[in-house]
Amino acid sequence: MKIHIKNGRLIDPKNGIDAAADLYIATGKIVAVDIIPAGFQDCRVIDATGLIVCPGLVDLSARLREPGLEYKATLESELEAAAAGGITSLACPPDTDPPLDEPGLVEMLKHRTKNLDKVHVYPVGALTQKLKGERLTEMAELHDAGCVAFSHADASLANLHVLMQAMQYASTFGFSVWLRPQEASLTNNGVAHDGEIAARLGLPPIPVCAETIALSNIIYLARETGVKVHLCRISSAEGVAMVRTAKQQGLPVTCDVAINHVHLSEMDIGFFDTNCHLVPPLRSLRDRDALCTGLIDGTIDAICSDHAPVDEDAKLLPFGQAEAGSTGLELLLSLAFKWAETINIPLIEALSKVTLAPARILNIDGGHLTPGAPADICIFDPEEYWKVTALTIKSQGKNTPFLGRELPGRVKFTLIDGNIVYES
Repeated sequence: MKIHIKNGRLIDPKNGIDAAADLYIATGKIVAVDIIPAGFQDCRVIDATGLIVCPGLVDLSARLREPGLEYKATLESELEAAAAGGITSLACPPDTDPPLDEPGLVEMLKHRTKNLDKVHVYPVGALTQKLKGERLTEMAELHDAGCVAFSHADASLANLHVLMQAMQYASTFGFSVWLRPQEASLTNNGVAHDGEIAARLGLPPIPVCAETIALSNIIYLARETGVKVHLCRISSAEGVAMVRTAKQQGLPVTCDVAINHVHLSEMDIGFFDTNCHLVPPLRSLRDRDALCTGLIDGTIDAICSDHAPVDEDAKLLPFGQAEAGSTGLELLLSLAFKWAETINIPLIEALSKVTLAPARILNIDGGHLTPGAPADICIFDPEEYWKVTALTIKSQGKNTPFLGRELPGRVKFTLIDGNIVYES
């Protein structure tokens, strides 16, 4: 289908464009920006007057809950939610049931998502069998099946010898290892940041050193093995400082932060709001501010939704027993937009953190509007607010700290490979 998107404000971080311009699409590709191609005849015209036209969002962490956890969410519900949120590509962690540790499971997931013909899904394979931290998976076979990187998700990998072996294996083949720094012996059933809120509420704490000690080990092993490491969901000021130093030393390290941690702190737990029970935990205001600074100066490369739908019953338990996680696919764009407004940075810079930067980490051709690129596009209204409720969220998981709040930026169209997959 040929599509002409006219009168929109085009924002493309890769090419430094933030201006009124038309976009022309044919055969699933962007064929021209602002100048009509010779012989181009519209099949569909989208009038984007008053709207922003940007690359489709790329999410580095979205749990789709299949296979095995369909009572929490299904591929159908979550890919529909992703499209409604302007997300055109996403990476899913390996902590399904069973974990993504065999080529057959990865191929099945890829087949299912391809048949749904919605969002591009990039599986992240398991580093060890069953995520038990004992025996390495066959990463080369998993890569051939479609895995773009390898991770241990939130499962503990306490044996540093096994981690080093995994890094050496990955380095040999040029694979990327994605790790969330956590020292399990210090986490120890904790549910909240080790600060005044946890103390006042009597919640088991998780100290910042649980992140930084693990981070130190990862950085030293990355230096030893030369593997490409992506650090997932940094949450502390000290963690940001360590990543900044590692980058200054020239280590091949990238880093992301969850959108919830950009906006919220331990203060938002309030009176045991289980929607704020997250992994890693919401930390202090100082930590939150350091995360924002890290995003601005480039220490933190990308923002992800850290989408983790949880069934309602698991959130109705007392805070310490409730399951951690929150839905985020449909909130990522609005919260990134709100963040740009709050700290007064150019929107093009905020959008780069959810489009171009994560696409580069995934090593895919996405997150930009260059002629010849896939026509993965998000069109949204920056002036329209929408209220976050169980009815407005398409995800099967309705759990988010932002329930009841009004957020700016309403997605109007999502295009994937030049096809309209969402229209409001």
